[in-house]
Formats: sequence, structure tokens, C-alpha cells
Amino acid sequence: MARDKNSEDFIGPIRRLLVGLLVLALVGLFLVWRIDSPRVERLRAATVDAVVPSFDWAMAPITGAANLISDFQSYQQLRAQNQDLRRELQQMRAWREAALQLEQENAKLLDLNNVSLDPKLTVVTGVVITDSGSPFRQSVLVNVGARDGILDGWPTMDAIGLVGRIAGVGQNSSRVMLLTDTSSRIPVTIQPSGQRAILAGDNSLNPPLEFLEDSALVRPGDRVVSSGDGGVFPADLLVGQVALGTDNRLRVRLAADYQRLEFLRVLRSQPHEGIGDPGSLLAPEAEFFGPAAINPAALSASEVGDG
Repeated sequence: MARDKNSEDFIGPIRRLLVGLLVLALVGLFLVWRIDSPRVERLRAATVDAVVPSFDWAMAPITGAANLISDFQSYQQLRAQNQDLRRELQQMRAWREAALQLEQENAKLLDLNNVSLDPKLTVVTGVVITDSGSPFRQSVLVNVGARDGILDGWPTMDAIGLVGRIAGVGQNSSRVMLLTDTSSRIPVTIQPSGQRAILAGDNSLNPPLEFLEDSALVRPGDRVVSSGDGGVFPADLLVGQVALGTDNRLRVRLAADYQRLEFLRVLRSQPHEGIGDPGSLLAPEAEFFGPAAINPAALSASEVGDG
């Protein structure tokens, strides 16, 4: 009992001493913190620099959570922007396709305007509205017909070469028989040799040459144009180039783009003048030269008298 009483006598003063010291320290800290002095200000700044950074580890989870929330919000914004950009990209692709189609049509129309033709030939430009062909017939329909003055047999061209001829005329449309049709036969001239032949359609993109005068004078790459024989087509219309087929036959690689026939030019081809009496070219009419020219007896008698 005596020992417990002695221990209590020591603890009480020590406790009071510690409490007093703590109070003095707090009062001193308060006074120091409130004093407006440069030295005290430097002391406060040094204390803050030494103590505050040590709390970064405690702020790390809070900072990470804040960054995570910010990143999630940014992700949602990016996702919305990505969807908007995809929609705009689809619209731009549609506009780009429309622009390309218009550019191609414009280029083809410009090519049609730049084709050099005989000044006597006038043209009517039509749009290919459908392919009316079959495995046994090669033809297309154009949106020009009798109302535009189209006649049967007139040749048609694309921007580069001969395509075929009109083989049926309606009021508002016409059928064009292509050079590849099995019923197509046109006379052609091969340059520079001047050989003449018949281009016969066989339902292929490279129809053969038939009835060639001398095949030894013809080389692959030679230019093929219409000859104008028989009044079928005007002369010197580009048809294509000579090529050697896999069957060792001379064929024609057509200049016209049969895979993309969109616009065709119908040439107003006037028929050639026919000659009914060839003899009139050799024996002119008598009245142009006088009666002596048609009296051989009088002419011979005058020549004898003079002798």
C-alpha cells in the first residue's frame, strides 16, 4: 500500500508538468504563427515545406480516384466525338462517291466534245439507259429516238471509238447493235498497209477480221478504221487496233470502252449519192461540144481535103 501511494505521488506532478509544457508549447506555437516577422515567416515556410510534402502518400488515393473519374468523363466525350466523326465520314463517303460519278460523267462528256469528226457529220448525244443484250445478242438502248430525228443504220460512238449502229428506232429511244454482235458486219481499213477486211462480231470483246486481202501485211498494233465501203459507215471512224488472238486469228481490240458505256454519240450519216448510168461519165452530152464533134465522117473528109 505504501508503494502504491509513493507511485501516485510521483505520477501526479509529472502529469501536471507535461500538461503545462504542452500548453506552453501550444501557446508558443500560436504566438509564433501569429507573429508578423520575416524571420518567423521564413520559419513557417520551412516548417510547411518540411511537413506538407510528407502527406503526398495520403493524398495519392484521392488524387488517383479524381484522375480516374476525369479520364472516364474524357472517354465518354471521346466516344461521342468518335460516333459523330463516323457519321460525318459516312456522309463524306457518299458525297465523295457522288463527286466521282459526276467527275467521270463530266470527263466523258468532255471527251465526246473533243472527238475530231468530219465537219459534215452532226451528232446527237444520248444516254445509255439499259443493256438489252443477251448471250446471243449484243445491244444497248439509248434515250434518243424518232423525236430526235434518229434513223436506222446511223453509226454510234463513245468518247474514243466506234460502238455500233442504230438497229431499231422508237419514239423516245433507240436500240444500238454493238460491233460485238454476231449479226454485225462492217467494212474496215487497216492502216498503214491499207488492207481492207470485214469486222465480224462473235459476241466477244475482240471480234475477228475476215476476208482480209493479205494478212502478211498486217501486224498487231495496226490501226483499224471504218472504210466507208457500201455506205454502211462514214470513212475514217476509229474502230481499234489489230491484235493476235489465242486462236492465232487476227482480231481487233476495240477502242470503245464497252464495260462503261454511259454516253453515245449518234452520227447523222447521210447516204452516198448513187450513180445510175456510169456511161454518162465517159460520153458527155453533144450540145456542149457542137455538131462537128459527133460527125466523124465530116471530120475525116475535112482532114483529107486539107491533105
